[in-house]
Amino acid sequence: MQGLGLQSLKKNPALIPLYVCVGVGALGAIYYTIRLATRNPEVTWNRSTNPEPWQEYKDKQYKFYSPIRDYSNMKSPAPKYEE
Repeated sequence: MQGLGLQSLKKNPALIPLYVCVGVGALGAIYYTIRLATRNPEVTWNRSTNPEPWQEYKDKQYKFYSPIRDYSNMKSPAPKYEE
């Protein structure tokens, strides 16, 4: 397929920024998906060691970017289900 090989990039150097932008976008999407799978309190990978993982994040900031609020000073409004 024309335009996908290294030989074709040498003939059309204007395609290099396109490949760079698509590559950076793909890496950003992969990074954010992995971050959501590992850092989000709604995702549980091991329920045997920590049956209630959302309690771990009650005083932590887990949003990616929040310029307005500092979540370290706020208390969680979630109820405590401990008996």
